[in-house]
Amino acid sequence: MHPWAEWNHVVKLDPDKPLQEGESFEAIASSGTDAIAIGGTTGMTEEKMAHVVEACGRYDVPVFIEPSHLGAVYHSAALSGYLVPVVLNAGDPTWITGAHKEWARLDTQIDWEQTHPEAYIILNGESAAATYTDANTELAPDEVGAYARMAEQLLGQSIIYIEYSGRLGDPAAVKAAAAAVEEATVFYGGGIHDYDSAHQMATAADVVIVGNLVHDKGTAALRETVRGASDAS
Repeated sequence: MHPWAEWNHVVKLDPDKPLQEGESFEAIASSGTDAIAIGGTTGMTEEKMAHVVEACGRYDVPVFIEPSHLGAVYHSAALSGYLVPVVLNAGDPTWITGAHKEWARLDTQIDWEQTHPEAYIILNGESAAATYTDANTELAPDEVGAYARMAEQLLGQSIIYIEYSGRLGDPAAVKAAAAAVEEATVFYGGGIHDYDSAHQMATAADVVIVGNLVHDKGTAALRETVRGASDAS
């Protein structure tokens, strides 16, 4: 069984963004979150990734990187693995297979047993992720469900990631994805900012991902989202 099958909550740290003054990686790791994912859309470098991986890797919580491109990949014994986005609704095939092919071609240190794809469906057309990947975000819930079913049944994906990146999404789209899969785990990310938003989306998805909140508001706000996600499970 994959570890994420038992998760409720993940905090995603962007190495290109600072923590709030007085906050620490130790506080984030002890917030109650099930895992830390490290990655971002822009401004990513191996040096920035290394700093956050090594800082988080000191604590008793699984640490994964989510690389957006080869230059942001960092290998370390502190890692539990790699979560690699495959953007199903990308208009630019670079983000479906192109960047992944270059990683496989140029990186001789990949531990394939620790490398896991995430079948991304990006749904906020105003987000940097949508712009970066040229994603078709105008999808009805039944189309989102079809993508999820296809990802699991045709592509063998074990993670379906519904990404609204920066705003709270449509629960109907998330529920459609959850209803469409049999064993895959549905991640949801975007706009989780308090107990209620975490609880709402955790009733639709298996795992909620909290990103900007920890950079903008700190760990007290983060802990409230952990509580909301846990109470919904």
